[in-house]
Amino acid sequence: MIPSLPRSLWLRAGTALYGCAFFVFLFVPLLVVAVFAFNDAAYPAPPWRGFTLDWFVGSNRTSGAAGARVGLLDDGPLLASVWTSIVVAAWVTLLSVLVGTANAFLLERTRFVGKQALSFLMLAPLVVPGVILGISILALASRAANLADDLWGVELDFLRPGLPLVVLGQFSYIVSIATLTISARLRRFDLALEEAAYNLGASRAAVLWTITLPYLKPALVGAAAISFLMSFENFNTTLMLVGSDAPLTVMMYGRMREGASPVLN
Repeated sequence: MIPSLPRSLWLRAGTALYGCAFFVFLFVPLLVVAVFAFNDAAYPAPPWRGFTLDWFVGSNRTSGAAGARVGLLDDGPLLASVWTSIVVAAWVTLLSVLVGTANAFLLERTRFVGKQALSFLMLAPLVVPGVILGISILALASRAANLADDLWGVELDFLRPGLPLVVLGQFSYIVSIATLTISARLRRFDLALEEAAYNLGASRAAVLWTITLPYLKPALVGAAAISFLMSFENFNTTLMLVGSDAPLTVMMYGRMREGASPVLN
């Protein structure tokens, strides 16, 4: 739709109505959850039974309309699970942005045989269900660890179920999204800017640091934000790779609890 072209009244009204309906559908559920997080009931859900902060600061000694509650700030295992999720998401974000940037330069700046096939295969993890992806990574990693132990007597602990394998499992598909985000920005970059810098005597490192990366900064920030959020909310793949490590068990405990707090992860 071209904004400069005249539009009839009903078309303008329909467009405005559609936009309002879309944002209502998008944000009203979030608003309802935020409001009922202060509901003095057995669960933070309708119907409304009065205002309370027990879901945040309540403890076993606090009594409300529905009896004793444990609030978010008084729930040690849940807070530990949130911290573990943050640590995992930070590592996944760092790896995804670094490797995604390298992938973007590989796909946009170089020519090689099989480039299209590689681009297509990079999208495969995005369409594989998280449970299937987690089982596949677990089977491959465990087999590789057992093989290294049998042949060379080397114990590859990072391939066993635990925190490192969770990071690698989430990274395996989140890096594809980071690559696509950064590649889309790099594709629009004007190479004449780099050529002008080279003609003025700038080195490759200087051009990358002062011209290319500043141009990619919005895409890098966006890729980092998407990577962090996708890792933080991931459940299916993580469940397959979590193992029995205490911190990770606490993380899954926090993610699987229902009704303990208004924070959903």
